[in-house]
Order: sequence, then structure tokens, then C-alpha cells
Amino acid sequence: MAEFQNDLLVHTARGEKCERSPVWVMRQAGRILPEYREVRKSLSGFKELVETPDLAAEVTVQPVDILGVDAAIIFSDILVIPEAMGLTYEMKEGFGPFFPRTIKGKADIDQLRTADGSELRYVYDAISETRKRLNGRVPVIGFAGAPFTILCYMIEGQGSKTFSNARRWLHSRPAESHQLLEMITESTINYLKLQVEAGVSLYQVFDSWAGVLSESLYREFCMPYLNRIAQEINEVPSIVFAKGAHFAMEDLMKSEFNAVGLDWTMKPEDMRQLDSEKVLQGNLDPCLLYANDDEIVNKTNEMLNSFSGGAHIANLGHGVYPDTEWQKVKLFIDTIKNSSN
Repeated sequence: MAEFQNDLLVHTARGEKCERSPVWVMRQAGRILPEYREVRKSLSGFKELVETPDLAAEVTVQPVDILGVDAAIIFSDILVIPEAMGLTYEMKEGFGPFFPRTIKGKADIDQLRTADGSELRYVYDAISETRKRLNGRVPVIGFAGAPFTILCYMIEGQGSKTFSNARRWLHSRPAESHQLLEMITESTINYLKLQVEAGVSLYQVFDSWAGVLSESLYREFCMPYLNRIAQEINEVPSIVFAKGAHFAMEDLMKSEFNAVGLDWTMKPEDMRQLDSEKVLQGNLDPCLLYANDDEIVNKTNEMLNSFSGGAHIANLGHGVYPDTEWQKVKLFIDTIKNSSN
């Protein structure tokens, strides 16, 4: 007997041929759903929601109930890792993440700890509660930020278009950069192991700021750490998503991750030439969900056709934008569910 009523995503992520592409959407938990906003109303802020397992589970399950996605992704944030390491973040409304204290030198790194994962019990409790509420309907996806992306926030202290301070570190403080990346990687491995123990059926590593690097820097400061994560957390299938990292796709396609996510600027056929067996994920432009219904259906079918010939997980090429109408997202999902490979 199958573990889930709908196990398309797990089978596809392993490279198995299924009747259609499974579909989930990055940032599906929250943002676009009125039900999510209703939960948020009574709370002090984003972090309270992340750190309250019952509420995190509630908003994790909402997209399964309302949008009909083939998996839930646990509601959390990649920045729980630096916090577990001793660097607290805030989530400012209308601004985004902010670190009151940042890493400025080796002395700051030496004050950090490698997280053993126990600091993030609320995430595992949310995963357990989510599984209970789903009652075997669909699997739960776990996630973490890629070490370089986490380093960017720990050094910059907030979002940036260029992350020039973080890039400066790679050039001017390579030893300290590797020291920090090592600590982040160990912390992330510990964290993901406990997510798997709590019941996630696969996980994704988000390298959101991969695109700010050159090929040589990515090869030195990103790939070794990403590969270690994939090698050490291999009990469940894994996905890596490195937005804007055209220059790194050959390395990522050779990595030990089961699946590689593509943003909307990348061509599936180019990736198939690198490795025809690797599972691919993506990659509709989130802005296409502002189009009329016919255009969404046509472009979604075009996207599906572009991935034909190999295992494919349907998704957007980045997270859904917060002002997108949820009905448009559901149309995207329904179009995929009504298709056949």
C-alpha cells in the first residue's frame, strides 16, 4: 500500500515515469491566500507564525485544500539557520529580513555556534502536525537555504541587489568565508536530518542569490557545500534551486541532487543535453499568472511540452508574487493536473 494517496511527487523526484508532472508552487503557503491573511491578522508578525507549530501547520495545509497542489511545503524561513547559530533576524513588514547584528570579521564567526538542530524544534513539531492534518493525502516538502545564500544575509544583514559585501568577503577573506560556509553547512545538514526524522518526504535547497556570482566563485564557494548536503541527506529525494545561475547549471546537473530547479530564463532542452536522466523542476514565469486565463493555460501547456522527454516536476521559475490572484495560481495547477505526459 502506498504511503500517500497522491505520491506523484516522490516518485517523480526519484526519476520514475508517472502519468503526469506533479505540481507544487514555491511560496505557495501564504501570501496569495485570504485564509493565510486571516491567520496572520491576529499575530504579532511573521516569526510568531513560523515559531507556532499549530499555526505553521495550518497555513502549510491551506494550499493543499484550496489550490490542489501535489505536496505541502512546510511554512518556515531559510533564516532560521543563522538564528540557530546565534545571529537573530527580524522580519520587517514591507521591508523583509533584517539582522540587527551582522558578521564583520573572524571574531564574529568565532562567536557563532554550529547548530545541532535541536534549536529548531518548532519546525519539526510543525512538520509532525502537518503530516497529522494531511492524513496521508500528499507528502510534505522540507527545505533549507543554500550555504552561500545564508552567508549573504549574515554578512549583508538584509536583502540586496548585488550582495557586494558578501562577494567582497569571498575575494578578500576566503579563509573566513570557508570557515563560515563550513559552519552553515554543518548546521544545515543537522537541520535537514531532523526534518527527515520528523517526516518530510523530500527537500529543496534554495540558493536564492546564486546569480550574483561568477562561475569560478560558484565552483569554489558553493558547489562543495551543496554536494555535501546532497551526499549526507540522501534518505529522501532532494531538489536544488539556484536562481539565475546559468553558469553553474553544468555543475548542478552533475550534482548528487535528484532534481534541479530551473528559473524561467532557462531552457529545459539545454539541461537535457547535459543530462537526459536528471529530474527537472520549473519553470513558468510567475508574471505570466497576471495574464488572462487563456494565456495562462496556453503558456502552461507550452511549458509542459518543453519538459517532455524526461521526468519533470511542474512549478514556477521562482516564488509566486504576493499580489497574484489565487484563482490564477489554481488555474495553473489545474491545467497541469488535467494534462498527461
